[in-house]
Amino acid sequence: MTFPALLPSLRRSSASLALLSLLCATGGVQAQARDALPPKATAALAAAVDGPQRSPANRARDEARHPLETLAFFGIRPNATVIEIAPGGGWYTEILAPYLHDHGHLYAAHEPADGTPGQQRARTAFRDKLARDPKVYGRVVLGTMPTSAFTDIRPPGGGADAVLTFRNIHNWIEDGHFDESLRAFYDVLKPGGVLGVEEHRAPAGTSLARVIASGYVPQDFVIERAKAAGFAFAGSSEVNANPRDTKDHANGVWSLPPTLRGGEVDRAKYQAIGESDRMTLRFVKPLRPAR
Repeated sequence: MTFPALLPSLRRSSASLALLSLLCATGGVQAQARDALPPKATAALAAAVDGPQRSPANRARDEARHPLETLAFFGIRPNATVIEIAPGGGWYTEILAPYLHDHGHLYAAHEPADGTPGQQRARTAFRDKLARDPKVYGRVVLGTMPTSAFTDIRPPGGGADAVLTFRNIHNWIEDGHFDESLRAFYDVLKPGGVLGVEEHRAPAGTSLARVIASGYVPQDFVIERAKAAGFAFAGSSEVNANPRDTKDHANGVWSLPPTLRGGEVDRAKYQAIGESDRMTLRFVKPLRPAR
């Protein structure tokens, strides 16, 4: 049985030209041209990507993760109210916090404070990261990731402008609350708000067992479930695509960098492949609910 059947300064002046060319070339993006970031916002985003607050290890992954292009595709403006879901160690938080600091708001929906020991350690490490640099992170609101509803994150003024999730959906599928989480995201967004998704991409028709074992999720399934939660599909980008990724690795997506779960076994091969092939999707909460 298939999975769907189983679950009802612009870095430099040349950077702006590269970003414009990339956005025009990616599938589904041209239809969203009216939502493209204005030059001033793009410059502010590029400054946050290049800022000294970012760790060298995180900066080293920019070539694989494309944060400037990804956040521009999602249409995140410096005055937005954004909820980052499951920020982990804060890879994207290092960019979003300074970018939104002066005019926007950033909420980090992390692991529960009363969760498993591992979840508690992850949340504590993230909280400590925020506390070490209050000039950058002092306005970040630390809250809890929803399974069925947000409990401690309530953006004022009618909701959030954007909810962003990076490489988390496979975990929610395994834990059995993907649909519930999508509904929570829908509820917390303003009408017209954006759900931005980045996730490891499986071939269409991949089975549930394979999704859980490999960490790769079919793109058509994510679109289907987001639509079922009420979202309108607003476009896709191939900015995080990797055609070298065959998606048939012994340890699933974790065979690849940065995890390299196989240790020295085929390490050179996996490093040559690089990080996973990923879908980058944009959904919008309609201004009026569908009848």
